[in-house]
Amino acid sequence: MFEALSSKLQNAFRNLRGLGKISESNVSDALRDVRQALLEADVNFKVARDFIERVKTKSIGVEVVQSIQPGQQVIKIIHDELVALLGAQHAGLNFDRQPTCILMVGLHGAGKTTSSGKLARLLQKQGRQPLLVAADVYRPAAMDQLETLAKQLDLPVFVKRGETEVTQIAREALAYAEAHCRNTLIFDTAGRLQIDEPLVQELVRLRDLVKPREILLVLDAATGQEAVNVATHFDQALNITGAILTKLDGDARGGAALSLKAVTGKPIKFMGVGEKLEDFEPFHPERMASRILGMGDVVSLVEKAAEAVDLEDARRMEEKMRRGQFSLEDFLEQLRQMKKLGPLDNLMKMLPGGSEALKQMDLGKQEREFKHMEAMICGMTPQERKNPAILNARRRQRIARGSGVSVTELNTMLNKFAQMQQMMKKMGKFQKMMARMGGAVPGMFGR
Repeated sequence: MFEALSSKLQNAFRNLRGLGKISESNVSDALRDVRQALLEADVNFKVARDFIERVKTKSIGVEVVQSIQPGQQVIKIIHDELVALLGAQHAGLNFDRQPTCILMVGLHGAGKTTSSGKLARLLQKQGRQPLLVAADVYRPAAMDQLETLAKQLDLPVFVKRGETEVTQIAREALAYAEAHCRNTLIFDTAGRLQIDEPLVQELVRLRDLVKPREILLVLDAATGQEAVNVATHFDQALNITGAILTKLDGDARGGAALSLKAVTGKPIKFMGVGEKLEDFEPFHPERMASRILGMGDVVSLVEKAAEAVDLEDARRMEEKMRRGQFSLEDFLEQLRQMKKLGPLDNLMKMLPGGSEALKQMDLGKQEREFKHMEAMICGMTPQERKNPAILNARRRQRIARGSGVSVTELNTMLNKFAQMQQMMKKMGKFQKMMARMGGAVPGMFGR
């Protein structure tokens, strides 16, 4: 996400880092590239202009810390101003009323229905009891889609086919929620290709009836400044409480994210970063600023890992590694755990300097190798996975044929695995030796 903006800003920073002394003229020259990068990212003109003015004012007035280069301090100011531009801090949902009603509003095609399912999944994981409500009376496919999502999540959904009055659907949904102890109602409302009066009045009637704690505007990030114009109209009509930016994984510019808070005063609360239900994250301004500036987002990476990896399984795997009992079955499990974290390029971008490193790497090749490894191990019997020593020539030909690889590729994978096993055994022995001598090696095996 934001690859184009991030790349241009990092190019601009090369000039900033070279500043030996801060003056109005050289700061202005360096910030000219930053301003150009923002405008090319489709950031609102006034937002970009005001942002540069604030950075310039603070940079010229800054007292340079002796241990830090002047250019680095300007970059720090840009980072802090970018955080403020994105909303300063994460804005959570308001749950001070039971049941809590959340209206999902927006134009047709922005991703309201999918985002409703993703939000329900997130709230379910947080211990709430969400109910999805199909409040789009014009598009039967939206009801079908919401039912499909609810089935995938094993969540209840309220659908009233044939009813054309959205307020009646809402009344019955509220009664259903009370009867079934659901404390959070997510209303998937109708959209239009553009904002019109009938759409607004229908949403106003629904809002006045259910008195939602949250009115979340779902916006397609790729629409750039137009998304901000849409947000302004919806805010004037409904007084939205926040926004969800969808399709951020496909938005290389970032204009909507950088302009929304400054123009509307309303925070971005969540972001959609992929097509899967789990590709949905709370929006943290500081983390997003760090990603945009190429500084990574280690906190989000750790959170992803904590969500994907079962702690007990990790401890069990660590013990197997320590004893040198790590099998191909365990290796397969590790590959599948890694897949849960998402594509490798997304993970790399969360590491400091990862975006730059990506330019030198062929992660597509690495992804393909992982898929081939998984296919090869899946082509083995449980006995073969536990004891690769029994893999004679005939067995290897069968596995290679079944997994769509050559015998040479299979042999290479098995050799690498054998080397890894040997290394783990040596590390385990070394750890035991150090423990007998009075202390384990810090950091080894998670210690």
